[in-house]
Amino acid sequence: MLIIPENYKPTIVPEMSEDALKLIKDKFEDDFSSALRLRRVTAPLFVAADTGINDNLNGIERPVSFGIKCMNDKKCEIVHSLAKWKRMKLGAYNIMPGYGLYTDMNALRPDEEDLDNLHSVYVDQWDWERSIRASDRNLKYLKKTVKTIYTVLKDMEEFVYKRFPHITPVLPDSITFIQSEDLLKEYPDLSPFERENKVAEKYGAVFIIGIGGKLSNGVKHDGRAPDYDDWSTPTENGYFGLNGDIIFWNPILKRSFEISSMGIRVDKEALIHQLKETDTMDRAELPFHKAVLEDKIPLSIGGGIGQSRLCMFLLRMAHIGESQSSIWPEDMVQKCTENGIILK
Repeated sequence: MLIIPENYKPTIVPEMSEDALKLIKDKFEDDFSSALRLRRVTAPLFVAADTGINDNLNGIERPVSFGIKCMNDKKCEIVHSLAKWKRMKLGAYNIMPGYGLYTDMNALRPDEEDLDNLHSVYVDQWDWERSIRASDRNLKYLKKTVKTIYTVLKDMEEFVYKRFPHITPVLPDSITFIQSEDLLKEYPDLSPFERENKVAEKYGAVFIIGIGGKLSNGVKHDGRAPDYDDWSTPTENGYFGLNGDIIFWNPILKRSFEISSMGIRVDKEALIHQLKETDTMDRAELPFHKAVLEDKIPLSIGGGIGQSRLCMFLLRMAHIGESQSSIWPEDMVQKCTENGIILK
């Protein structure tokens, strides 16, 4: 649903927004890669369909596909994300634990249920992956990584404030961690989205842990593919899952605002369990999955941070179309224009 903030005025005039977007992206890339010790690599726009590398997200989204004529019409797919591709590159480049890689990922997701302030057919994010040791596969390591990322995000808000003093920082000093199961217990009568709104407004910045598996009410907080994030491993606090989402409270839209999905990736035990849980054991014969099961690629942690979303948040934009170029319904473009929201 399209949200039109009351009396909205852009913080940056449209003709100057491109300079501000570049400023933020360049600064964030440098700071983020330094904080997590990541090297930049070039990303594919498409992958072969028979490799099992493409991320199938919630399992219902159809990838944009095409055949390559000179390769016997070999089927390829525009990427949804690079969750699995990155992990294979860690192995190909022999990147040691504590170090990793990141890339500019551009994707198409035409099966978005709704195009609105936050959702676009075009997706751009910083995809990152870092090699870890078996001893790092725990909540303590996950939280430490989230805190490092949050520090970079909060520093970016201060950076924007120094360049544009009329954009006042809103993020809290620290990020709050909460289990998806505890969130359900706190708000049992609300939907997952409504629960996220409540907790984001309460704390300003939260990391919701354990997304992909069914909660005690038999419903998932949100969907996750079975073959990259580990959402089923029992943890030391009695819950399940070594993944989650970084969510802010958006003061312009007055709603929760997901900025990143991330987590410790599956090892072979978690992969088998999650494939069985989702009735997708046929994937075990695909190249990526075999590499995990045969310990041929590193254990890792990784995620994606939305580029347009981060810029949108930091510049207090009302619509993601102010920070990226995409295609929108004509009635949405007209309504936005009438209310001072200029889509690119």
